[in-house]
Amino acid sequence: MLPSRPSCDALRRRSGPGPFVIAEIGVNHGGDLPTAFRLIEEAARGGADCVKFQTYKAGSLASRHSPAYWDTSEEPTPSQFELFQKHDRLQAPDYIALARHAAACDVSFASTPFDVAAVEMLAPLVPFFKIASADITNEPLLTACARHGKPVLLSTGASYLSEIEEAVRLIREFLPAHQIGIMHCVLSYPTPHADANLAMIEHLAACFPGHPIGYSDHTRPDPSMLVLLRSYLLGATILEKHFTHDKSLPGNDHYHAMDMTDIGCLRRGLDLLQTVEGRPTKTVLPSEEPARQHARRSLVAERNLPVGHVLQADDVAVKRPAGGLPPSALTWIVGKRLTRAVDADEFITVDHVTNR
Repeated sequence: MLPSRPSCDALRRRSGPGPFVIAEIGVNHGGDLPTAFRLIEEAARGGADCVKFQTYKAGSLASRHSPAYWDTSEEPTPSQFELFQKHDRLQAPDYIALARHAAACDVSFASTPFDVAAVEMLAPLVPFFKIASADITNEPLLTACARHGKPVLLSTGASYLSEIEEAVRLIREFLPAHQIGIMHCVLSYPTPHADANLAMIEHLAACFPGHPIGYSDHTRPDPSMLVLLRSYLLGATILEKHFTHDKSLPGNDHYHAMDMTDIGCLRRGLDLLQTVEGRPTKTVLPSEEPARQHARRSLVAERNLPVGHVLQADDVAVKRPAGGLPPSALTWIVGKRLTRAVDADEFITVDHVTNR
């Protein structure tokens, strides 16, 4: 069975069943509002259910001495503070404008808050809160989000199970399990395919029953989006991946992001998986009836047989189509006498034979 839809009430699919797909725009807009609008539009056209940004100020997020933890051959900025300072230009009115533009494009709007001030600013705008992996031990931030009573998605990259359990315990003081999504994530940019460890999705599902389970992907997008499709088959009902309008742009999160073409490919793959799953009970489908009638076999005469002939095993062949006696009647028909002549390849039926 494919995974059921997530139970986080605020995770609204744009159409039909399937996982909730989040296009993580983050700060790939570079602080430019028109670019951010364009990213929302392309994510919506590609098939995203939600566009998600990041809300922070470098000065409250990282010290000036915070080292890089990403691939500096792709993003050469040597410190976190310097990188974050490049992308923290949006202000509160800009996030209101982004939320309105997302609504106009019929996608949900969300943004990951990195401090309590961001939580309070975003609370009227977002249907759920997302907690970044690095903040899983940030109790003031967790509490600030959970107190609003909105669903929380908790990323778990670089976390031990005990740390996830403690964060969930804290959020559970304010929210029921079905409103707390647990997101498998590997906090490595980009994540090598060998490190994706998608099997952890099943482990999280076993450890946190009643919680929606998701996957936040940092691998480079493959041509068929197989990593995200496989995560869904393993139980992830919330799929998140960084999104860009141009994967060739240098630095930050462009180099491991999906674009409009990729998300369209993902959506088609998810739709196909939903289509082929079908019904859970084995039975004959209407589309199989012609094959059932014409590809199954019957008992036919091996050669021209005269009236009165006593049938032997080598007088009878088992050939397509169905419609005559089934092959299982072969032992019953041997020894019977023909009541009329039967031509080669003609059905042998009960009306053709007698015991006398």
